[in-house]
Amino acid sequence: MKPDLYVLILAGGSGERFWPYSRRARPKQLLKLFSDRTMLEETIARLGDAVPPERVFVLTNQEQEAAVRAACRQLPAENIVAEPAKRDTAPAVALGVGLVLRRDPQAVMAVLPADHLIKDAAAFRRDLLAGAEAAASSGALLTIGIKPTWACPGFGYIEQGKRANTAEPAIFEVERFREKPDPAQAEAFLKQGNFRWNAGMFIWSIPAIMGELTRHAPELAAFVSRMGTTDGLDALLASDFPKLPKISVDYAIMEKAARVLELEAGFDWDDVGSWVAVAKYLEAGEGGNAANCPLTTSDASHNIVFSSGGKHIALAGVQDLIVIDTGDALLVCHRSEAENIKKLVPRVPEELQ
Repeated sequence: MKPDLYVLILAGGSGERFWPYSRRARPKQLLKLFSDRTMLEETIARLGDAVPPERVFVLTNQEQEAAVRAACRQLPAENIVAEPAKRDTAPAVALGVGLVLRRDPQAVMAVLPADHLIKDAAAFRRDLLAGAEAAASSGALLTIGIKPTWACPGFGYIEQGKRANTAEPAIFEVERFREKPDPAQAEAFLKQGNFRWNAGMFIWSIPAIMGELTRHAPELAAFVSRMGTTDGLDALLASDFPKLPKISVDYAIMEKAARVLELEAGFDWDDVGSWVAVAKYLEAGEGGNAANCPLTTSDASHNIVFSSGGKHIALAGVQDLIVIDTGDALLVCHRSEAENIKKLVPRVPEELQ
């Protein structure tokens, strides 16, 4: 009998790159960038009937908890958990492992980000279920790799080893994880051909991840074990979670695990890290201007325009601008400054952060 599949969706983060549409209490995963649903809602909907709502957990933080609950009304209330303190991804994953362990110590679980864009939901579900089966049968930790479309220096990379299966989707042994490269190294990775983007999506059985936690992160393993036996979960989280080390799941576990497999994604993927990335999915008009609202232009080109209220915006004689209107705030900056919007956020009034 195949073990049940659970999903942990990580829905924290600050979303500063999408100011002023994003705020501290409304980060990227709570924005409606591509449809009338938030990215978190799209992530849950993408699971379809592959994972029932009672086996989907969402992990957020206390500042965003109310908005996350509002976006996840189809999930049981107890499946939405707010971290009592800001830690890194390894403690967050450990908390998720503990939540699944309490339900089923033999289950398989997937860890998914809440704010990535994937349009081919059927292909995603197919790969998710194939990965769950591979994780259950192999006892390995499994990560999903994305075939690079360009030499991006902003992603971590997975170095593929030999193929581990004969069926599709293709699954490979992982030689090692590579940190974000410099541009020249990224070009070398692309040319070599056996490097994949690390999308931060993981699948493993509870026994397998508990074994790796015990070996490489005993403090996290002990925390998970306490979660599995306590009757006072809220009190345990409040007292123990803030004391856990700030460490990423890649560094704490994935880079040290005895065996890691990589499933090569057969679905489209975009982490949509800035307004420039969003522009690819907006309607493109005359002069290469991309907008989600009515737009009139005169001698204006390659601008990105987004209005949360659908306001009619006019541009004259300007090029390569980002213009974001939210009613209570207006951002105007050069496209080349997209990555630096986050530096602006601490300087605006507190109520707009």
